[in-house]
Amino acid sequence: MFGLQKQDAKLLLIVIGLTMLAPFILNPFPESSGWAQFNAGYPDLMQRFVIFGIFAIGFNILFGLTGYLSFGHAAFLGIGSYAAMWMFKLFGMNVLPALGLSVVMSGLFAVLIGYVSLRRSGIYFSILTLAFAMMSYALAYSVLATDMDGPDKQGLLQKGLTGGETGLQLTLSDPRILGQQATDDGNLPVPSFFGLEMRSATELSVGDWVFTFSVGYYFSAVVMLIAFYLSIRIFRSPFGMMLRAIKSNQQRLNYTGLNPKPYTLAAFVISGMYAGLAGGLMASMDPLAGPERMFWTASGEVVLMTILGGAGTLIGPVLGAGAIKYMENILSKINSDILHTWFAFLPDGLEDFVVAIIYPFIGKGWHLTLGLIFMAVVIFLPGGIVEGGRRIGSMFKGRAKKTDAASGGKTVAPGQDPAE
Repeated sequence: MFGLQKQDAKLLLIVIGLTMLAPFILNPFPESSGWAQFNAGYPDLMQRFVIFGIFAIGFNILFGLTGYLSFGHAAFLGIGSYAAMWMFKLFGMNVLPALGLSVVMSGLFAVLIGYVSLRRSGIYFSILTLAFAMMSYALAYSVLATDMDGPDKQGLLQKGLTGGETGLQLTLSDPRILGQQATDDGNLPVPSFFGLEMRSATELSVGDWVFTFSVGYYFSAVVMLIAFYLSIRIFRSPFGMMLRAIKSNQQRLNYTGLNPKPYTLAAFVISGMYAGLAGGLMASMDPLAGPERMFWTASGEVVLMTILGGAGTLIGPVLGAGAIKYMENILSKINSDILHTWFAFLPDGLEDFVVAIIYPFIGKGWHLTLGLIFMAVVIFLPGGIVEGGRRIGSMFKGRAKKTDAASGGKTVAPGQDPAE
């Protein structure tokens, strides 16, 4: 199926099912329930799940397959966002050309950065990529954001190429030569896919449940599924096997006469293009590009996502991205008032004590919880969430085998003694 092995095709179908049914899966609690705050089925958060999933999938192609740890991948995320925004400003609001330019521009920058950075390996490579990312951040924040002199001082370049601290935004004075400058009511146009606006959504009410189906989410989800399918093909290809060989023992590969540099550069460029695609999607869902997307913390975040989910696995980075974005947007909203509501059944003194113990780990302190989870994963589950799932599956399989052995390999009816 789709040129994939049976196991990979099954995994792809599972991911398709989960993404298409996400509005239902992520809204398990009715709106009237006190647990409704844990629902994550609203468009903005679902879009973040799939967009950062693309970012992590691309990073995993570099880190998971070759072992090269980049601390500067946020540079490509920012480049993709800026490229998409300039496409919106100059040509039109169709997201398809914007995403195409995002991928091309991030790929070109990845060739340049990768060619220099891959001259070194290990920690030196990581530091080089971090340096390039911070230089990109500085360029976007100040150097390329200075006011232009001349007749264009109040035009397109009045805040430079990047918009500086406030970011690159759409204006009514943008030419948009292939699209409308403004809507009929005088407002800014919104990104769309051949007439389908990314922000448009439909709500379905079923009892106390409200499910939201967003065009922007489903467009991003389809792009993520295509990116995920391509990553499977890369993982199972001879090219992917060569990348694994580089990770396993690059020195031995050199002794065979093979030059690993073209393969690592190709992996770096592909990974950068994935990041650019994610950046373009971010600008398509919310027409704004700022330098904060290039900051070193954004690069560190994708590293956490990949390791937390399971570096070198297919589905792991997507799971890691979903877990971190869920905590960032849901766990961070829990405050002391909500905690007091949960533990109101306890005596007053005990209630205050329990809230005081839990409060530092939620709300603004959600990073502390993330840090503890990450430490536990690195120490006890080096393979991330995927390894945890495999261990649980193996545990159940082991119990099933023991039961089968105890029954002599016979099928045991409910209530029947295995010895009979």
